[in-house]
Amino acid sequence: MSIKVKLNNLRISPRKVRLVADMIRGKGVVEAQALLDFTLKEPAKPIRKLLDSAVSSAKNQNVEDLHISEIMVNEGRTMKRWRPSAQGRTSPILKRSSHIVLTLSEKKKVSNKSKK
Repeated sequence: MSIKVKLNNLRISPRKVRLVADMIRGKGVVEAQALLDFTLKEPAKPIRKLLDSAVSSAKNQNVEDLHISEIMVNEGRTMKRWRPSAQGRTSPILKRSSHIVLTLSEKKKVSNKSKK
């Protein structure tokens, strides 16, 4: 069983969020929470909140059995603003946002059956 949670319109550019997302991809939930707690980058806090939300949605499942099977960071809306420039011109400012999709699933249990 997999749990899928989303965070839309996070006002941090996707390029910055992907740095943190790549760090926790494929890790267990407990290890990912520890990594996010000690990461000094700005996107670590919203990703940690999203991970905690996914864990609380996983009812009747042990936290040690869950791992991050997929985390995707997509580009969201871009707000367009203008800044005055030299000689009466304007230059654009692009304020980017991100959409994050996090999927938790159970680790596959390996059975130790001896072959005869």
